[in-house]
Amino acid sequence: MLQISEHKEQNQQNGRIVVNSAYTKYNKLIKFSKNITDALGGVRLNKFILAVAFFLFMVINTGCSPRVVDKEQVSPEQKIVIKFSHVVAENSPKGLAAKYFSRLVNEKSGGKIEVQVFANSTLYADGEEMQALQEGAVQLIAPATSKLGSMFPYWQLLDLPYAFSDIESVHLAIEGPIGEKLTDSLEKEGYVALAFWDNGFKQLTNDVHPIGRPGDLKGLKFRVMINSSVLEEQFKLLGAQAIPLPFNSVYRSLEKNEVCGQENTISNIYSKKFYQVQKYMTVTNHGYLGYVVLAQKDYWDGLPEDVRKILEESMVEVTDWERTMAAKINEANYNELVNNKDIEITTLSNEERRLWEESLSPVYSFFEKKISAELVNNLAIQKSAMTDFAPGGDD
Repeated sequence: MLQISEHKEQNQQNGRIVVNSAYTKYNKLIKFSKNITDALGGVRLNKFILAVAFFLFMVINTGCSPRVVDKEQVSPEQKIVIKFSHVVAENSPKGLAAKYFSRLVNEKSGGKIEVQVFANSTLYADGEEMQALQEGAVQLIAPATSKLGSMFPYWQLLDLPYAFSDIESVHLAIEGPIGEKLTDSLEKEGYVALAFWDNGFKQLTNDVHPIGRPGDLKGLKFRVMINSSVLEEQFKLLGAQAIPLPFNSVYRSLEKNEVCGQENTISNIYSKKFYQVQKYMTVTNHGYLGYVVLAQKDYWDGLPEDVRKILEESMVEVTDWERTMAAKINEANYNELVNNKDIEITTLSNEERRLWEESLSPVYSFFEKKISAELVNNLAIQKSAMTDFAPGGDD
């Protein structure tokens, strides 16, 4: 209660300062107009002109000042606007989920909560989103989990090669003790994870030659996501050069041959039309790509309880829908690529996949201490259990 009363008192003081400042400036404007009147030989300024001048004075001197908001005193008529920024196409799993979330929140709130979605890096690009969230320029972002690794080391766990055999094993990890450790690391730094959204498993594309064995990457330049040392180390281990680039720069870099290949999910390869500048794709399923929907904890906790309830209920509904849609979209996009004569597709056999796993296994020992020996071990135990359970252990 002490903090609330101090907060309201500060608000009142700030309000008095703004009002007093406005009247001071108004008086100066009156004096200025009198000086002009005298200079014009007694001709009085039109009241309309004076009113407009006062309005402009108020806008310039108070409109850009930080606005003091008491969230406990939001009127029923006032709309809550939430900006949601992401970097992928609108027709991708994340893009569609963001739009669905916006529509659902609007329906459930009767239009009192507006979620404005900015796709395709139109508002903030890779590397800018986290800072924008920290500064309050946006309220929601959904970065790939890989992009959290530099700030939150635990999250590098999800980038480890062949850590998951299928999407179900990803969900098992995220929704269990492993996921709890990951989200706790965010909360300690002032963030709250609202949901985990799927995209799918990553494949390799390039414009040099077909890739079937790990050694086929030697000497090639591959784009990787920013902020992930695990991804960089993977390609380095295979003899390739890893070039971290923001997502909105990938197509242009491929087109200009600044890099000759990249790794991504089927839906991203298709929606961003990478197949137009890549001749070969290998279905490796070597790594998982998913997203975490993030908000600042202070902002989230400061929302009225009924608003949070609508957002939470909508997020649960959208997450279930998104996971189903991600699988369907990746399958549909894969079929489109199979029928596309511009790109040649190679699919690994089970034996070839095991060869890739063995070639990339040193990444685990290299990052065990950097991430967490306990988490890496828990992930290995889960992987072993899932592999033993799966009939035949096939993909």
